[in-house]
Amino acid sequence: MSMTQEQVSLSASIALHRRMWGRQATARHLAQLYPTLTEEERRALRLWFADARDSQLAPEGEWRTWLLMAGRGFGKSRTGAEWAISQVEYGGCKRLALVAPTAADARDVMIEGESGILACSPEGFTPHYEPSKRRLTWPTGAIATAYSADEPRRLRGPQHDGAWADEVAQWQYPEAWDMLMFGLRLGDDPRAVVTTTPLPRKIIRDLLKAETTYTTRGSTYENRENLAPAFLEQIVAKYEGTRLGRQELQGELLDDVPGALWTRQMVEDAHISELPEMERVVVAVDPAGTAHEESDETGIVVAGKGMDGRAYVLADRTCRLSPDGWARRATAAYEEFKADRLVAETNFGADMVERVIRTVAPRISYKKLTASRGKRQRAEPVAALYEQGRVSHVGSFPELEDQMCMFVPEGMDGSPDRVDALVWALSELMLDRQAAEVWSF
Repeated sequence: MSMTQEQVSLSASIALHRRMWGRQATARHLAQLYPTLTEEERRALRLWFADARDSQLAPEGEWRTWLLMAGRGFGKSRTGAEWAISQVEYGGCKRLALVAPTAADARDVMIEGESGILACSPEGFTPHYEPSKRRLTWPTGAIATAYSADEPRRLRGPQHDGAWADEVAQWQYPEAWDMLMFGLRLGDDPRAVVTTTPLPRKIIRDLLKAETTYTTRGSTYENRENLAPAFLEQIVAKYEGTRLGRQELQGELLDDVPGALWTRQMVEDAHISELPEMERVVVAVDPAGTAHEESDETGIVVAGKGMDGRAYVLADRTCRLSPDGWARRATAAYEEFKADRLVAETNFGADMVERVIRTVAPRISYKKLTASRGKRQRAEPVAALYEQGRVSHVGSFPELEDQMCMFVPEGMDGSPDRVDALVWALSELMLDRQAAEVWSF
């Protein structure tokens, strides 16, 4: 939609205010100055401050980090993208960091997503995107670089005067946040916005405690009018009132689950960043009983026993794939980590599991496991290893760790596939147990 001369003048007036006030010209100020814009004018001018909810507008005052912690569908990505654009367009930001859990997340959500920077950029101020360089360049010369939290060392050298960090609770290596903060040192007032679902991670608790953090909370329901009816009917209705719904919809930061075998503190204490020399490495598989979209996942966990006698969780490759798919994923992990054995639970058919694995990797060292005890009896000795400080996680594995801390054997919904695979792996490495059957070549 083209703008009238009056709208062009209004747009210029708004831009002038922003440039005069710099970063103090927050969206809240502009909303107060221009309260009577019509819907047509808002669409023509693409003014975020006129459409945004109050909880999506950057806070006033002095803060180093704005922590936007809200439920699914709240509009966190849109908020982060609009904030990033405004910092470049009006705030004088010249070097912006975009950090996501993975490189694919940075590309698919923060940059190219439906609510990403490219989609939200106003006409005439869309940055040039160079995917191979992970870089956005605006007409002003400002640059945004995308980073993966899986590679914290990439953040060790670069300097920035602004940062958008997405889903930090899902970052495998929380030290990526420290590296980001060390590099946030350009300009007069470097700031970061964090958009995340509220998961009880140490990094989230540390941000909440920091005096330089301003926290905004929100729920899925605040953005109801912009969400698909099917989402509201199926997802919201299914999880509303449940513990998971309180976290994912209401945006609540939940404490430990009563009766769970693992606590958040136990898991946080297990995190390390450096891997020692390994004595053994195993890949444990907990196969799903069926193979379709609504099947349970196939748990695949890689763990090792160090020369120091301690256990180390190295990777979580859990997936929802066909038998051929999960077998290839498991055997790829076997090769990647130079494992000496692949172990698999065979309650859903010993011959089938072995046949699938042998088809993909005929000469792999394989051992079948049969569950003769209940989940609690199998998991308790492994949980005890954590209590004794004998297990470390090399990095963090958010989905596995969530499942661990929600694992109440008598009352957990669904199949804890990741936990089952973890238990098999650590039992094989650290606990004496009678071998069921072994093939070694």
